Amino acid sequence: QVHLVESGGGLVQAGGSLSLSCAASERTYRIGWFRQVSGKEREIVAAMNWTGYRIYYADFVKGRSTISLDSAKSTMYLQMNGLRSEDTAVYYCAAGSTVVGGLDREDLYIYWGQGIQVTVSS
Repeated sequence: QVHLVESGGGLVQAGGSLSLSCAASERTYRIGWFRQVSGKEREIVAAMNWTGYRIYYADFVKGRSTISLDSAKSTMYLQMNGLRSEDTAVYYCAAGSTVVGGLDREDLYIYWGQGIQVTVSS
């Protein structure tokens, strides 16, 4: 069982920045961020494999977010800039061990954090 603990959420003004962290209890092949906007289905935000040679960004965050990983700390980060009110959601860290398959495939992430609220005020 891999344990994931998110931190760094909160309230930020539109146009501002926020950095989310996800501490993992052990290394997995894939690790990423998903979010769920109230009343909508959960969707992927960004993901990467542990070595960093595969990275995926959802279209809605391309150019304004960066995913990274500190292997020594087993901690993944998501730096989000230019935040918009529509980015308000619960953000989840997720991980999985499956090597094949796209990083955007939610079904390949079997370990999930509790989620952390990000609220962007307009």
